[in-house]
Amino acid sequence: MRQKRVKLFLSVLMVMTMIFPAFSAQAATTITSNQTGTHDGYNYELWKDSGTTSMTLNSGGTFSCEWSNINNALFRKGRRFNETQTHQQVGNISVNYGATYSPNGNSYLCVYGWTVSPLVEFYIVDSWGSWRPPGASSKGTITVDGGTYDIYQTTRTNQPSIKGTQTFQQYWSVRTSKRTSGTISVTQHFNAWESRGMQLGKMYEVALTVEGYQSSGSANVYSHTMSVGGGGGGGGNPTPTPTPPPGGGGGTTKKECESMTISGQYAGRISNPFSGVALYANNDKVSYTQYFASGTHSFSLRGCSNNSNMARVDLRIGGQHKGTFYYGGSYPAVYTINNVSHGTGNQTIELIVTADNGQWDAFIDYLEIK
Repeated sequence: MRQKRVKLFLSVLMVMTMIFPAFSAQAATTITSNQTGTHDGYNYELWKDSGTTSMTLNSGGTFSCEWSNINNALFRKGRRFNETQTHQQVGNISVNYGATYSPNGNSYLCVYGWTVSPLVEFYIVDSWGSWRPPGASSKGTITVDGGTYDIYQTTRTNQPSIKGTQTFQQYWSVRTSKRTSGTISVTQHFNAWESRGMQLGKMYEVALTVEGYQSSGSANVYSHTMSVGGGGGGGGNPTPTPTPPPGGGGGTTKKECESMTISGQYAGRISNPFSGVALYANNDKVSYTQYFASGTHSFSLRGCSNNSNMARVDLRIGGQHKGTFYYGGSYPAVYTINNVSHGTGNQTIELIVTADNGQWDAFIDYLEIK
């Protein structure tokens, strides 16, 4: 009887093997010297100028690394682009990650990358070693993903870059308190930088990165998923999901701008680059009444400028200024203002231009409230 059961088990196992072939994830690979390439759907790079390094490329976006006696070393996995599109054209970029991070000395755990034309090196730093970068004066803050980041701009003069030795700008968002897991809404940092005149160029790279400088240490990025495109970055209009009013059970409320009340001397409907509303001058606006069951929400407005100049649209709720949406180019994108406090019950929402200087017009598509 036992022999028959064993034979039956082996037969079933053989059938299942034929029907369900083994999962074909790329095997883990360890590298110790400078190398770039692709692994399991992600671009990777190990770069160092001296010292001892080891990087193990695990499944998806995950990896582990060790370094010692280095001058400078970077370990990263993410996405390379073809230098032809702005971040608005690429679409929304976000990173979800988890890591164990053990630096001994100067090091960063961050989202890192480059743009070209202009050449910019950028960092969104979630944790660091013995020194908090970059040692400059803050240009303000952005509150996003449950934390606050200081914004900095620094200049690198005649230094190595992806385009050889050049002088270029560095942009930084540095979290005020360390963390080693969570979501990094990369596009929201890009928008915050551009709202302060820190212009980005065409996308070259965005990668989750561990960097060491004259230090030693180790890290294990045990989870990492990078999302590129889709809602939030200027792709197509997402299909709205019917939901209760904000605060009345969760979900998202979407309101097309052309269905709001349009007022002002020049404001009017448009059909290009989307069906929406153009706000041409100060006090041009759209408005409507929204019911709120609770008093805190995030507001996302899809829009763009009519040219390469920065367009600005203010958010007012109940007559009070709650923030500004910024659009640094003519390709439609979504800008989000998170955790806005406001009154409950019926409130008048206004999207209004107040900073027109004759150099741009604002085109707006739809407002989403979460």
